[in-house]
Amino acid sequence: MQPTLADTLEQTADKYPEKEALVYPRKDQSYTFAELDERANRLANALSELGVEKGDRVSTMLFNGSEIVLTAYACGKIGAVFNPLNYRLPGGEVSFICNDAESSVLLFEADTAEAVENAREDLETVEEFVYVDEDVPEYAHDFYDIVEAASAESPDTVVEADDVYAFIYTSGTTGRPKGVVHEHASMVEHSLICIAEAGLDKDDVGLSALPLYHCAELHANLFPRVHVGATSVIHHEFDPVAVLEAIDEHDVTQLFAAPTAWNGLAQTAPTVDADTSSLRIGFYGASPMPKDVLEACMEQFCDDYLQAYGMTEIGPCGVFQHPDEQLEKQGSAGLPALNHEIRLVEPDADPDATVEQGDIGEILLAGPCTMREYWNRPEATAQSLREHDGVEWYYSGDLGYRDEDGYLYVVDRKDDMIISGGENIYPTEVEDVLFSHPDVVEAAVVGQPHDEWGETVVAYVVGDTDAETLDAFLQDSDDLADFKRPREYEFVEELPKNPSGKVQKFKLREE
Repeated sequence: MQPTLADTLEQTADKYPEKEALVYPRKDQSYTFAELDERANRLANALSELGVEKGDRVSTMLFNGSEIVLTAYACGKIGAVFNPLNYRLPGGEVSFICNDAESSVLLFEADTAEAVENAREDLETVEEFVYVDEDVPEYAHDFYDIVEAASAESPDTVVEADDVYAFIYTSGTTGRPKGVVHEHASMVEHSLICIAEAGLDKDDVGLSALPLYHCAELHANLFPRVHVGATSVIHHEFDPVAVLEAIDEHDVTQLFAAPTAWNGLAQTAPTVDADTSSLRIGFYGASPMPKDVLEACMEQFCDDYLQAYGMTEIGPCGVFQHPDEQLEKQGSAGLPALNHEIRLVEPDADPDATVEQGDIGEILLAGPCTMREYWNRPEATAQSLREHDGVEWYYSGDLGYRDEDGYLYVVDRKDDMIISGGENIYPTEVEDVLFSHPDVVEAAVVGQPHDEWGETVVAYVVGDTDAETLDAFLQDSDDLADFKRPREYEFVEELPKNPSGKVQKFKLREE
């Protein structure tokens, strides 16, 4: 038997019916696994009564809460395709994704009502709206009314492990998002890998404060906790003070955050009266943890941290850096996850065209959690997924190298590499040197067209400094060749980022 995601909840509810499954302080909600499973049944039946059938897409414009968790499992119970949207999207992008996915139902809340209202006229396939807060718009159904009115019996829809579980739209570092199609089987496998890598068990308490519409929080944290029988505390959104207080109040043992969020927590901790000694492991992704941030977190919180590298298309976790490797291999992404392989090849080349150890190549990944396809994007699918000798490889578009011990170091995006005067310049190495200046908070480097050199290096900087100071600093540095030095500096209040914290350099280039 290959279980589906709904099966993982039902099996846990059968084993630990009275164990606390989900706590949502914002609405003073607390559900045992039996109660969570029953409410997922009710929502699944309610969606069926709204006309949702197996294979139909159900979209959400929801912040973190019990509602988005229930929707994910309710869709799984009736074979509907879960489609969580970034709750910060404007109306135009909401309509683009819902139309592209051909969604039939859209769930939303007070904080996203304006974007949904702006999108309504352009929604081509959405027939039903469901609202999770008070003062329900006249065109929408009340979430809690339809859940309470629906049957608590388990739906009789037959859902197979190879059925589609979700369309997760990429957060877009290069332009319009694409719908990543994931199956139930691959996500169950992904949960097992994360459980093993993080050492999760039923006694853990995890806090979800980063967005659950994003696969890092959803697939690598919430799903594994439900699968193993651990408790999940849900915060509507990330707030450092509230997170620290929640760790104390709920004895949180496991937390995921991007390095920037961990830095915020470490900086805030000394000002907050909260006991965080229950935390046993910190989980992070999107980029390596800077050494000073890692050391600050170890001092303030716990000793053990686990990094995951990957992307939506592969689950997202394909490479892990384990707690005992954090300091020794600081800056690396780690080693392949269980049941995964990586290769470094000449960009866009055949998987056999591997580069020498230490040389930079495009990162290819193969594993059991890789997407089925990009929805309605056959050309993009063929470019990203290529079978070779019976193995399907995902071409990540990331560039990296492996050290003498096999550890992967991610250098940059292939599309972000700058070619100036015939020389390859990797923006990350320029950004690292800029970041070492004490007055630089953030930096992003891009290439701009140049008549003589092909491209020239431009740095976008957040910080209290100026171009002359930074240029002198880089000229004095032994860590950066002169031809890699930016020839132009732009000072900005903030850098455009996607939900996982990665800078959207295409927006900088467009400027």
